[in-house]
Amino acid sequence: MQPLGRGQFSQVYVAKHLRTGIQVALKKVQIFDIMDAKQRNDCIKEVRILLSLDHPNIVQCLDYFIEDNELVIVLEWAQAGDLQQLINKRREQGQPFDEPHVWAFFAQICGALRHMHERRMMHRDIKPSNIFLTADGTLKLGDLGLSRYFSSKTMQAQSMVGTPYYMSPECIKGVAYDWSSDMWSLGCLLYEIAALRSPFYQDGLNYYTLGKSISSGQYQPLPDSCPDSIRDLVARLLVPDPKQRPAIQQVHDYAEGMLHALCATQNGHAPTRRPSQTRGT
Repeated sequence: MQPLGRGQFSQVYVAKHLRTGIQVALKKVQIFDIMDAKQRNDCIKEVRILLSLDHPNIVQCLDYFIEDNELVIVLEWAQAGDLQQLINKRREQGQPFDEPHVWAFFAQICGALRHMHERRMMHRDIKPSNIFLTADGTLKLGDLGLSRYFSSKTMQAQSMVGTPYYMSPECIKGVAYDWSSDMWSLGCLLYEIAALRSPFYQDGLNYYTLGKSISSGQYQPLPDSCPDSIRDLVARLLVPDPKQRPAIQQVHDYAEGMLHALCATQNGHAPTRRPSQTRGT
C-alpha cells in the first residue's frame, strides 16, 4: 500500500486488488478512539448507505470492513488529484477558467449532490479538496456524509487546524441545519471555481471576523470579468437565511441549461466530460 494522505483521525492509502489488479483508495479511520458505541453504529450504517450510491460524479464506495480497531472504507480511486490542486495551479499561473469550464465543473458537482439529496443524504463538507479528478477530466465528489462523525469532537479546534471557509452561517452559529447548508457550500464552491479564491478569504483574517462575515453573508466581490450568470447564482446561494436558498434541483437544472447554451455556441462541444445521469439509466 502507498500512503496518499492523512487527516486528524484517518489515513488514506492507494492499494491494488490482488485478484483484479484494480487500484483503489483505502480510508482507515480510528473510530474506536473518537466515537462511542452509538456513533460507531451510526457511522457504519451511513457507510452502508454510501454503498448504495451509484453516480458517475460520486467517488464510489466499494466495500468496508473493521481491522485492528479501525474502520477501513474501500473507495474508487480518482488518480488525477483534486479540484483544490487544480484551482491553486490556475491561480499561480494567472489563468482563470473560462465560463464553459466553470459551468462544466459546477454542473457535475450539482448532479452528484442532487443524487445524494434525493436519497435523503447530506454531504456536510463540500469544498474543492473533497472533489477529485479522473484522467479524462471527470469530477467526483468524495468524503460523503461522514464528516460529522470524524469532526464532531474537534469542532472547536477547527479554527486551529483549518479555517472553515465553507461552513454555512447556521453551522458557524452552532444551530440546527439541513440540506440548505450544503447549498451554501455549493455557492462557495461556484465562487472559488470562478474567482480562484474563497469568497471569504482575506489575509490576516481571524476566526471571529470570518464568522461574522459568513453569518452576515458579506463575501468579497467577484472579479469584474465574472459573467452575470455566475454572479447572480452565487448571490442566490450565499444568503444568510437558509430558507431563501434554492434547492439542488433548481440549481442543477440551471447549471446544465447554462452549459448547454454555451456549448451550443461552440459547435456543440462540451469543454469536459459531464456525466450527470445515474449509471445504468
